Amino acid sequence: MTEEAAQAVAEVQAVNPDQVVGDSIDYAEILRRIPHRYPFLLIDRGENWIKNKSMTGIKNVTFNEPFFPGHFPENPVMPGVLIIEAIGQTGAVLMSKSLDADVEGKTIFFMSVDGARFRSPVRPGDTLHMKVEVLRHRGDVFKFKGEAYVNGKVVCECEFAAMVVESPK
Repeated sequence: MTEEAAQAVAEVQAVNPDQVVGDSIDYAEILRRIPHRYPFLLIDRGENWIKNKSMTGIKNVTFNEPFFPGHFPENPVMPGVLIIEAIGQTGAVLMSKSLDADVEGKTIFFMSVDGARFRSPVRPGDTLHMKVEVLRHRGDVFKFKGEAYVNGKVVCECEFAAMVVESPK
């Protein structure tokens, strides 16, 4: 856990000692938490998880991503909508882990995306850090603030909402 994350965890636990805090979420747990699979799974691991509060998702962007041959062949750039999707998947993992058994047999869907801004391109070789923070939570609906970073620099920011719905039988 980074020093910054350890300080954030200490602050949360000082205010609420019962707050559930975790360090790392591996790829296998992500696969259990959300239904996305290759080529649309856009989170490799999670870090700094704090129940009902925040989480950071990590995506290692490689030249082998299926979107680079067409976006753009001579100047490969990760599509902005996929950066937002990666932020949303991070939020979905946070929701699933926070609600735990309450999401069994259910799927998490975007409800809205607001104020999306793209600050810098994401290219092959970049490591994308998606930080999501819960702004509000009522029942199965969460409102988030999301930011994506490369090398500590904001590349995308937005607010979004998601909800848990029954999966089709």
